[in-house]
Amino acid sequence: MPAHPDPQLRRAFLETHYGTAHERLHLGHSPGPPPSWSAPGQRWAILTAWNPQGLQHDRASNLGAQERLRAALFGWPQLGGVNGAGEWTEPSLIVTGLNLRQATRLGQRFGQAAVLWGVGGRAALVWCAGGDAGLRLERYWLTAPPL
Repeated sequence: MPAHPDPQLRRAFLETHYGTAHERLHLGHSPGPPPSWSAPGQRWAILTAWNPQGLQHDRASNLGAQERLRAALFGWPQLGGVNGAGEWTEPSLIVTGLNLRQATRLGQRFGQAAVLWGVGGRAALVWCAGGDAGLRLERYWLTAPPL
């Protein structure tokens, strides 16, 4: 498996914003204040079921998949989130308490190219292809977008 997926897909994940509608963050190389949804040392994941493998799907398919994801996470603390912008704006779920394997398996189950998983303000872009043996992740910080 290559170290990274298609360069354009990787760039899209690295350039997008994650978080809530009122707290938009991006992946960076320097620490910033931790996101409001995470206490120091708390695990979290940002998951979506929209547009599997980075390919646009129709709204009805995306809504159905997102509802199935929400049902799969029943009992886990969830906060509504937003990934991306413009035509690639996607609802997401910010879920606290999931470990890396749980988050990755949900991403795989819902056909996602990658998920975002972290602890406190630290974040990992986790590529879902390849199963546990081929797991690839890139480490970053969640930070406020540059002005």
